[in-house]
Amino acid sequence: MNPFDLKAALFARHAQHVVLIHFPVALFIASVAFDVIARFTRSRSLARAAYYNLVGAAIMALPAVATGVLAWQLQLEGAKLKGNLRLHLVLGASSAVLIWMLAWWRRDQERRDRDSLAAGYWAVAFLAVLVVALTGHLGGILSGVEVPN
Repeated sequence: MNPFDLKAALFARHAQHVVLIHFPVALFIASVAFDVIARFTRSRSLARAAYYNLVGAAIMALPAVATGVLAWQLQLEGAKLKGNLRLHLVLGASSAVLIWMLAWWRRDQERRDRDSLAAGYWAVAFLAVLVVALTGHLGGILSGVEVPN
């Protein structure tokens, strides 16, 4: 395939998921990192940056999940999933739900104009980081980028 063939890149059967998935992952992890730094430096601007990154991650999680389901339907023709592929789907959906839950929780905190985040928020955020990381690791194995020993 010609790397400069835009049509082939845009309409490949699974390429959109592989490209789009990096946006919510990066935005979400940056959001948590900004929140941690903002907590220690008491920086309101970093907390706002964390909030906007989280909202961006939540929005971008929707096309990432949609393209993942489309890749399953187009490339595997809707075959029953098993093993790592099924686990990747479950973890990916869980990641999206956790990110959306955190965005909703954070929006509520912003509307109430609270400076500090609740301990429960932090617990769910770190759980979400672990789920996102595991989902990405499985995705790398499935795509052939990471090869298990």
